[in-house]
Amino acid sequence: MPVFDLPPGLIVRCVILCVFLGAAAGSFLHCAAYRIARREPFAKGRSRCPECGHTLGVIDLIPLVSWLMLRGRCRRCGAKIPARYFLAELFFGALTAAALLRFGPTVLCLRNWLFLGCLFLLSMVDAEICEIPDGALLAAVLIWLAALPLLWGGAADALLHVAAGVAYGGGILLVSLITDRLLKKESLGGGDVKLLAVIGLYLGFMPALFALIFACILGLLQAFATKKTGGKQFPFGPALSAAAALMLFFGQPLADWYLGLFL
Repeated sequence: MPVFDLPPGLIVRCVILCVFLGAAAGSFLHCAAYRIARREPFAKGRSRCPECGHTLGVIDLIPLVSWLMLRGRCRRCGAKIPARYFLAELFFGALTAAALLRFGPTVLCLRNWLFLGCLFLLSMVDAEICEIPDGALLAAVLIWLAALPLLWGGAADALLHVAAGVAYGGGILLVSLITDRLLKKESLGGGDVKLLAVIGLYLGFMPALFALIFACILGLLQAFATKKTGGKQFPFGPALSAAAALMLFFGQPLADWYLGLFL
């Protein structure tokens, strides 16, 4: 049942609950990304203050509230806690609520939310060390496969999505290899190629094409904003992830509108 068919009061309560649940998930994903970027086991051990090593208690780990209540500082040593911790919780909380409003309380919503979590995680890792973790990509593929029987739209639809993943992954890999040979340097990382394949798997041919175009635009804007031009190593994963998320929410209507221009 679409969430908009629920009573308004219940919708508000569901949205608030989703914000806090999403914020908790965002906190976990941020912590996991921090550890993965430092080659640490992401699920081992409790969260600690990066400055004094103090093990964080319940009062330190309340999503959104703790950072505000402690004024962005460690309760024990007083070290400043970067605002990105709070922003990661707030962003993924808002994204969770948006997913519920867009897809309703459905299996599709859960699948897409988990995929967004994978994109969020790999984006943070890539932004820090310019490397996309294979585990996040593998998790996204397994999530798609697990949800497939529950979202079954026929063999033709499933094969079309698989073909899109293979086509975008293989096609971009071929372009990358040719470009590498011409420029005598790496033009696109292997993680970006695999991420494009996963995006094709989820979105299908036309929405994935829009995602690639938008990602290139976002990547250029990001490069100029961070002044990472002139051959410097550049994390393309965040731009790809943002474009994929945009198309996950609005891709099919946009693709239908575009194809309608030729009919």
